[in-house]
Amino acid sequence: MQQEYLAKPRLLAISEIDRALDNCRRVLDHSRSIGLPVAFIRMLSESAFFNRATPFVRWIEGFEPCRNEMVFERSNPSCYSSEPFAALANQSRGGIVPAGFAGESACLSTLIDAFHRNHKVTYLSDASASHALDDVPADEIHRAVSKISGVYGEVYETTEWIASTSPRQQGKNAGG
Repeated sequence: MQQEYLAKPRLLAISEIDRALDNCRRVLDHSRSIGLPVAFIRMLSESAFFNRATPFVRWIEGFEPCRNEMVFERSNPSCYSSEPFAALANQSRGGIVPAGFAGESACLSTLIDAFHRNHKVTYLSDASASHALDDVPADEIHRAVSKISGVYGEVYETTEWIASTSPRQQGKNAGG
């Protein structure tokens, strides 16, 4: 959720990002409202991209972490390249739910790493977006990433995931 993905015409800007951002907002709002732990993971590097000295490394406006949320830094695409994140994921029984950017790099590599560690992972395909690769358009890459992700974990759409994680409401006359 870093500015680098919005900074057109920079190389890593994702052109069709609006729908994914809207879904990321829904996921974040829902997670916060039901008390799920929220972790923000940002890429930092010494290159021209994701460099601390640039404004593009900052969080996308509206996606800043709250004080009670975790922040991890990584140097490679997988979230597991952050040792503190990997340690947390090793202790998590509930699994992880990646949302954000970019689907073809960070999300897919995190899914594969989780799979090889026998961690439960759920990918929210519409709360992510991918870059075009060579002559293959971004939407085709993202569709392929979403299909491949099913090999390594569960794949949900945001609305479906929110419904599956919403607390069940018991009626007044519910027996028990």
